[in-house]
Order: sequence, then C-alpha cells, then structure tokens
Amino acid sequence: MWDEVEEFEEQTGSAGEERTFAALPPAHGRGFATSWWGQSWLRALEETALDSAQLKAGRRLARAGTVGAVSVRPGRITAMVRDRAGVAHRADVVWEPLPPGGWDRFVDMAVERAAHVAALLDREMPPHLVEDAARAGVDLLPGIGDLEPSCTCEAWDHCGHTAALSYQMARLLDQDPFVLLLMRGRPERALLDSLQVRGARRAGPAPAAPVEGVAAGEAYALGALLPPLPELPEPPEYAGEVPRLDTETAPAPGVDARALSFLAGRAAEEARRRLARAVAPGHADSPVEAEPSLAEDAVRLAAARPGPEAAARLADASGRSRESLELAVRAWEFGGAAALRVLEEDEPPGTEAAARARAALDSAWEEAERPALRAARGRWSLPAEGVQVRYAPDGRWWPYRKERGRWAPAGPPALDPAQALDSARAAE
Repeated sequence: MWDEVEEFEEQTGSAGEERTFAALPPAHGRGFATSWWGQSWLRALEETALDSAQLKAGRRLARAGTVGAVSVRPGRITAMVRDRAGVAHRADVVWEPLPPGGWDRFVDMAVERAAHVAALLDREMPPHLVEDAARAGVDLLPGIGDLEPSCTCEAWDHCGHTAALSYQMARLLDQDPFVLLLMRGRPERALLDSLQVRGARRAGPAPAAPVEGVAAGEAYALGALLPPLPELPEPPEYAGEVPRLDTETAPAPGVDARALSFLAGRAAEEARRRLARAVAPGHADSPVEAEPSLAEDAVRLAAARPGPEAAARLADASGRSRESLELAVRAWEFGGAAALRVLEEDEPPGTEAAARARAALDSAWEEAERPALRAARGRWSLPAEGVQVRYAPDGRWWPYRKERGRWAPAGPPALDPAQALDSARAAE
C-alpha cells in the first residue's frame, strides 16, 4: 500500500498537500469521538486490530497526551508517540487514497444535491452524504482492513503507538471532517473549488442531445445484437408531496382523512427508501431486511410525528402508554429497531457477550479513574448521577439518563463505554 500511496502522489501532484495539527491535551475520563464519522474511524481500527491489548495500550497512551503533532497528507497520517518509558517512536497509518476518477464521481454526485454541498460548507459529513457517495462507488469512511499501520518499533500489526495515533485522529475528525477527506486525497480548498467549478458548468444550458431511433422491423431482426438497456435512473431524494384528501366531499363514516393522508405519505417514503436500497451497489450480497413487528412499526410511524390523535391510536395499537411510546420514539430516532430493542428488552447478555462487555469496561478507564458502576442484566449505572450505559450484542454501548423515575435513551451508541457514559452525562 505504501507504493500505491507514493504513485498516487506522483500522479495527482498531492505530495505537497499536508496539514499539521498541534498535540492535543490529555483526554482522561472521556471518549475519543462524539461525531458518527469519528466513531466510524474507530470502528474500522478496532475491528481490524488483531491484538486487543495493543488497542488498550494505545488508548492509554492517547489519553495520557503522549501523541505529538499529527501530520495528515493524502493516504497517510504520521506522529511521534512516546511510550510509557518516554521512548519516542514514529507511527504511521496508511489508507490508500481515492483515485482521481473516484473524486470525479464524488463531485458529480455532490453538485446534484444542494444539501450535500451545504453540509460540506458547514464542515459536516451527514450519513446521507456518505451513503450517496457509496452508491456512486466512493467510500469516504474506512472499512475493515483499510487502515495499515507502520511503526519504528517494528511491530507487524497495530502496536500501542499506531493505535494511539489512530485514537488521536478520531479527536481531530470530531473537529474537522475535512481532515478525513485530505487523507482520502483531496485538501479542503481543492475539493471546494471542484464543487464550485462543476456546479457552474451544470448550471449553464446543456445542448439538446440528438434523438436517434431504430425501426421496429430492424430492431426485431437485430434481436440480441442490440445494445444493453440503459442503467437504472437514480432514485428520488424525497417521496414527493403527500396527497391532499381535504376535498368538499365528506369522508365515509369511520375514515380519518388526516390519518389516511399521513399513512399514504409514510408508505411512499418507505417505498422510496427500499427502492434506494435495492439499486445500491452490493445489494445482492446484503442480508435480507427483516420486516418490522407491529410494535416496531407503530414506533416508526410515531417517529414521523403524526399528531396527538394518531399518536394515541398508535400507542393503543402497540400496547404502550403515551409516555412509553415517547421513550420508544426517542430510542428509534437514535438508532432504529436496534435502539428500540435495547430500550424494551430486558434479557441479560449471554456468557460470551458478558465477557466482551467486562473486557470493554476494564479497558475503558485507568484503574484510578474507573467509576463505581452498579451492574444489573447488561446495564451499568451510576445511581447518584442518574446515568447508565447498556451493552448490546453487537458490541455497542447505549447511553441512558434517569428522567421522571424512568431510564430514557440519551444519545446514539458508541463502541467505547467511557464515551457512552460521557454522552449520558452531557445529555440534557
């Protein structure tokens, strides 16, 4: 991969594009990423490393502030990292940059959607931007095995020094997602200039394409020699306007026109979502999406805020009180059906899951900083502070807070229990 990075720099002239970030202060008792793109970076690191002990050592070094200034350039991040004995090592993490053709596809995709350009200008990387880029064949976030380490300590896999650099990188990503785009191969100014130039070209009048056709008899004779059908068009970004049912004719007895209009709109949006998923690259290899239960679907509909009357009917249909439905909607907004199961299911984790949870808790804090968490059925609480973290079988931790005598979801999940606990404490 090192040779590929150097070849990319020669082809694109990006060898001189580099940003250096001053060393960050220690991060005792806090998580390393609050943004979802920073958490995606950590997920790629933690799912790639073969030695969890090295990850723990890296977290310890990063929290202690032993990572020096971080240099970011296309395909590579570099820093000097001191170990616990004070010996400095040069640590590098390499990720093959996107080729020029990939950036062309990304810019073409972004300029077609004003919301994407606006998000980039606001220094944000919302999930729909990353999802649309993936559909265009451009991966903005690292996957399993994408991050390749190298260190002067000569470890063959991630060592404590490269792990510490990667954890520090997550903190930089929280501050500025353009750091990630620079590592993928495009500095901020060059990317924004490309968006502006490409957008100006598309705004001008396009020449009309010549209309060509084939006679029916000739087409029938050619048969299989005809060119293939054109590619499927891109699915729409929005489902469109909800049908209006407030006509002069009164609805039939028992028909709630407003509720019917709401259901039609949600059905159209769900159809649009499923269509976008069906035409996305790699859909044939993805698992079949499970159909929601009645209780889950009621929460999905309630999350669209249909109004108090419809919300009351959804609560009754799903066997929930209005208060429990509101909590379920909050969980759904943080993480869909997975978050809802964490809220409402009360099964203790199995033996293997419990062991993984204990290992994560042991490595999340230094011994002197570890909070006195009270454990019960996969949930760890600080009753005096009214905060709690819950462990899910997929390895994620969900933050909770005590509200009006009930535990309520307090934010999206994290891979690090310390980060989830910080989110619970920070939630209002």
